[in-house]
Amino acid sequence: MAEEPEEVEEHEGLQMSFLDHLDELRKRLVQSVIAIAIAFSIGFGFSDRIYNFLAVPVKTEAKKARIARETKLLGSDTRIALTQNLKEGDLLQYTFTLDSVIENPKSPTQVETIKIPVGTTIPAKIITKDGKLTAVLAQNWILGKTVIPQDRELAQVLGEAAALPGFDVRDDLVITKVGGAFTLYMTVAMYTAVALAIPFLLYQLWAFIAPGLYQHEKKYVIPVLTMGTLLFIIGATFAYKIAFPAACNFLLGWQDGFQTLLNAEDYLDLILIMMLGLGVAFQIPTISFILGRIGLITPKMLLRWWRHAVVLIVILAAIITPTPDPTNLMIFTVPMWALYFLSVGIVWMFGKPRKSDEEVGELATNE
Repeated sequence: MAEEPEEVEEHEGLQMSFLDHLDELRKRLVQSVIAIAIAFSIGFGFSDRIYNFLAVPVKTEAKKARIARETKLLGSDTRIALTQNLKEGDLLQYTFTLDSVIENPKSPTQVETIKIPVGTTIPAKIITKDGKLTAVLAQNWILGKTVIPQDRELAQVLGEAAALPGFDVRDDLVITKVGGAFTLYMTVAMYTAVALAIPFLLYQLWAFIAPGLYQHEKKYVIPVLTMGTLLFIIGATFAYKIAFPAACNFLLGWQDGFQTLLNAEDYLDLILIMMLGLGVAFQIPTISFILGRIGLITPKMLLRWWRHAVVLIVILAAIITPTPDPTNLMIFTVPMWALYFLSVGIVWMFGKPRKSDEEVGELATNE
């Protein structure tokens, strides 16, 4: 019976240690939430500009798809046929056959969107510029309070498809709810906050697991944070520049015979999930560096399990990829495969058996 108090004290010590971990976790979560809240307030102030930046890929691909549909409908030689009988000095009329919009640059950073009703006709003339026949406005064109000067190239006013009948440049995304715009900008600000807070969030994660590391292992915090932040940016950029445009091009290619109305909220969720997903997926080398540096994995171990890793990466890519086709799946999968095998090299270069602080001290003394 005399040993029971010792057992109780030992049990209470373990219980306290567990509670200390919970308290540490709570502290890290609170600090992370505060950081995201601060980043959210910053992101909300620029949410309209961030949204316009995020909308560029889908607008670009929608424009390409629209021009491709017009070309397919009218024939590949339509542009040439429409210009064969034109000569310098010819006057012509351009009539909008659909309700349309055009973009008029007011400054290098600001673009004004102007609605053009169906049936609107503008005068144009043909001039020679840089050795080619070019259509320009024959007169000043006044649209409400906006004046588009004469001799402005028609292609600059109307866009690439100006020579095609049925021209329509309505590539803006649509909102279907009264409060849709406000919700959209709130969503943009939230995702932006998470992205901006990534370095701080990585540090909080590191600070939570650091007590379980030896003192010399805690010195890896700077390379880990640097590598993690850079790889997240690279992954998000890859999604924005390569992965999403390819997926969007595939999806829009199936919409022949339909009027495409792109929902802004659905699109935003799609591209942000892809950017954040690939940003996280590109952390494979960072995780491998950490585990290899503290001796929990080896190059031989990674090579032994490469088949399993290949399958898991395909599953992860299938979750992130917006379409089930193999082409887009490979666009997501191949870079992650490359990152996995790059991780083998990273572990081979920087990995080492795990040592305690005492062993490191003895090794330094002997050297």
